[in-house]
Amino acid sequence: MLDYDEEAERYDAARGGEPRAAAAARAVLGLLPDGTASLLDVACGTGIVTRRLGAGRDAPRVTGVDLAAAMVRQAAARLPGAIVRADSRRLPFRDGEFDAVSSVWLLHLAPSDADARAIVAECARVLRPGGVYVTTVDKAAAHNVGSDIDAVLVSRPPHDARDDEARVASYALACGLVPAGRARFPGRGQGRSPRRTIADLRRGWFLTLPPGEPLAEVFAGRLARLPDQDRPRPDPEFTLRAFRKPAAPSSSGG
Repeated sequence: MLDYDEEAERYDAARGGEPRAAAAARAVLGLLPDGTASLLDVACGTGIVTRRLGAGRDAPRVTGVDLAAAMVRQAAARLPGAIVRADSRRLPFRDGEFDAVSSVWLLHLAPSDADARAIVAECARVLRPGGVYVTTVDKAAAHNVGSDIDAVLVSRPPHDARDDEARVASYALACGLVPAGRARFPGRGQGRSPRRTIADLRRGWFLTLPPGEPLAEVFAGRLARLPDQDRPRPDPEFTLRAFRKPAAPSSSGG
């Protein structure tokens, strides 16, 4: 797995920069109810998306949280006073503190199903009744765009996707959340080229092909034989799911 403290300096440039951040933020905001006043962005990374979530006159007040110290430093430079370092499985916020919670490109990194469930449970806990939780699903599958690179990688050892859409829906249901919408957005600037994919493979991008393992170099060799080594293949398209926390039933006296 990538070391996100090491990745922080090159993270934005390697992942589509501002165009991808703008697409992600627009899609997240499009799933939020009118009048959303506060939003917690879990695993905010460098804050490049978080800043856009809080931009504009009617945008919610944003708070970002991330575990990687180097990511937190970059996010805090973008959003002074709005970033907290913490584990997404143990969020340092009160029950029902936020009108909305987002976790973009997080659940696929969970080490186990239990960790993924814990993340969703914490997001649900800090969400107010009537609020909405928005998260990406099926991230790895989004990168399969039917290219020659994908044809090479299809035979790599399978990875158990913690962010499988049906699985995430079951995590949400277990926390009392109900489906509230779905959206897709382009991963602008993330189309893979063979040379870039080899570099990603050698720095730990693919969980089932650890750097330095003989099998990783077998795949690197296959990728090196593809034509147009520096030509990006089509961009991925990511999927968001939204889940609402039902409002508490009102009580009336007779």
